[in-house]
Amino acid sequence: MHPPTGTRASDTRYLIFAAAAILLITMGARQSLGLFVAPINRATGTGIVAISFAMAIGQFVWGLAQPISGIAADRFGPGRVLIAGAVILAIGAALTTVVKSELGLVLTIGVLFAAGAAAGSFSVLIGATARNISPEKRAFASGFINAGGSMGQFLIAPLSQFIIAGFGWVTAMYSLAVAALATIPLARLLTSSSREHAGAPRGGAVTTDSGPSLLAQLRVAARDRSYWCLHAGFFTCGFHIAFLVTHLPGEVSLCALPASVAAGSLAIIGLSNVAGSLSIGWLGGIYRMKWLLFWVYLTRAVAIAVYLAMPRTPLVFYAFAAVLGFTWLSTVPPTAGLVSKLFGVRYLATLFGLTLLSHQIGGFFGAWLGGIALVRFGDYGWMWYADMLLASAAALINLPIRELAITPIVPGPATAR
Repeated sequence: MHPPTGTRASDTRYLIFAAAAILLITMGARQSLGLFVAPINRATGTGIVAISFAMAIGQFVWGLAQPISGIAADRFGPGRVLIAGAVILAIGAALTTVVKSELGLVLTIGVLFAAGAAAGSFSVLIGATARNISPEKRAFASGFINAGGSMGQFLIAPLSQFIIAGFGWVTAMYSLAVAALATIPLARLLTSSSREHAGAPRGGAVTTDSGPSLLAQLRVAARDRSYWCLHAGFFTCGFHIAFLVTHLPGEVSLCALPASVAAGSLAIIGLSNVAGSLSIGWLGGIYRMKWLLFWVYLTRAVAIAVYLAMPRTPLVFYAFAAVLGFTWLSTVPPTAGLVSKLFGVRYLATLFGLTLLSHQIGGFFGAWLGGIALVRFGDYGWMWYADMLLASAAALINLPIRELAITPIVPGPATAR
């Protein structure tokens, strides 16, 4: 859907900036949770494996909640979904400070925190903006929104570490709860701008042209080989990111380096991915997106191989973080772009949300198996090898994707891009 004639460019900018700002907070909060593993373990004595399992559940729930949030946003509009997510995230963060058991951590970090963050994440935000932006601008818009999430990691990770060191992890967790509630006025701005573009009624629901039902569209997607290739690649992406964001602080500790190196590395990953997301978003309007995905995944595999061959010094961690950061969430714009090319934007929040579910199934294993590897083997060696192998496989599995612009449901030949 194109923006209505006469829509000002400034309105589009407000829409994109509001979405990026929301993702800055929700993604920054999620990607900083690894810094809380050791403090929570010291405070509760639940053990690294138990905390890793709770965070692994969080990875899965964040993915499961993506298509659910997408369906709700497609049906009722993004406004209510974003506000509900902010409240749930804040409740999850606040309750984490009082639970003392593995089950309690699963319910707070694993369910509430993750589900709230999911409601204010990629599927809802990219879906809300894509409908109101012309097709040639969608790749860059997705990259810009994605960069907002990376900037959140750059800002919130070191800020969280500073608060943990100076005032304790409980205060830091309450700070994340307050930050989550700050997304509510941004959600209202996003909803207001979206209504101006799409002519939606009060409450944020977007009116669209008649077309296939959601069930019919899901059936088409289920028969599409390229869609499943995107799922497979995103599974690996989730494994990689969840392993690193949860266990990079532990890897730094094993190398007898201070916690500030871990926080600094997470911040560098976030800042570097701002450049990566903007670059990939721009390149997505020039080159085939499947080739962008190929090079992103292959770069990860090479970076891990180089890291394993290097001495563990702060400079090596920072350089490793910079390279990984450039590819960190750079898979999101081309993946979302390919979904919209294949199936349009009517159910983009739902269809892209389902790929994010696959992403977070991989994330579950990345976070959980990392904790098991540390306890059983005393280090993360086997996890690094598995991550490198999966990244190589993900690079290759994107090559068969048929990057076509097709009209779903309606019979007729597709036009190659």
